[in-house]
Amino acid sequence: MKILIADKFEESGRIGLRTIGCEISFQPDLKDDALVEGIAKDQPDVLIVRGTKVTEPMLAAGPLKLVVRAGAGYNTIDVAAASRRGIYVANCPGKNSIAVAELAFALILALDRRVADNVIALRAGQWNKKEFSKARGLFGRTLGLVGVGKIGQEMIPRAQAFGMNVVAWSRSLTPEKAETLGVERKESPVDVARAADIVSVHVALKPHTKQLINSDFFGAMKEDAYFINTSRGEVVDQSALVKAIHAKGIRAGLDVFATEPTSGVAEFTDSIANETNVYGTHWRFD
Repeated sequence: MKILIADKFEESGRIGLRTIGCEISFQPDLKDDALVEGIAKDQPDVLIVRGTKVTEPMLAAGPLKLVVRAGAGYNTIDVAAASRRGIYVANCPGKNSIAVAELAFALILALDRRVADNVIALRAGQWNKKEFSKARGLFGRTLGLVGVGKIGQEMIPRAQAFGMNVVAWSRSLTPEKAETLGVERKESPVDVARAADIVSVHVALKPHTKQLINSDFFGAMKEDAYFINTSRGEVVDQSALVKAIHAKGIRAGLDVFATEPTSGVAEFTDSIANETNVYGTHWRFD
């Protein structure tokens, strides 16, 4: 079996595939037209990607039987085009759940302690302990989770360890499951927004979750609340978020954006990165 890996991929994984007899072509920098050409040249049976977008011309370029996204979602793959061609699509949900939960909490703590602003000021030779000692802290505050899958469930014990209360909504969250997890179940995302001091979003991008977090959601959030998104940029109406930042003092920690490059290194021109109340990262574990 011939496999083209067109993204970063651990060496141990490549070794494992070779051990079971697969022929591996590792070309992590192939993107766009170059990937179409690479598939046409190598004629692989399987394509493995992470953040790379897989389009219909790529699917048509060779005898692909399977496309694997080495991550949680598959929104970067043209699944409809793959289905038309009889090409299977697979993903790896849950693999990076702990890493994403840790990043989400890093963003929460960074927002609360204004870590990035501290560093910038200090490097500029400014000492402002009076201003930067105004953190609210997490103890006794309420974390709201939108989505209680593998990542959302990893958030719960971490929040509880900080002495936080947790409220949550998920399409699949039953009262019995909420009791088992030790969280308060809410009937809708807006109910979560209304109750929480900090909201963290952990839903997959699907037709029913696109812009799930909209103006109604932000309108229900508390003044000066924190908003964390480490799921997918398209889940959030970013223009509504920016309005809430200006109107309600919402502070946002974002690892995903409405428009972002698919390659590992590129220019980033989204104006939200220049918002004072936004801390942005670009790890993209999943």
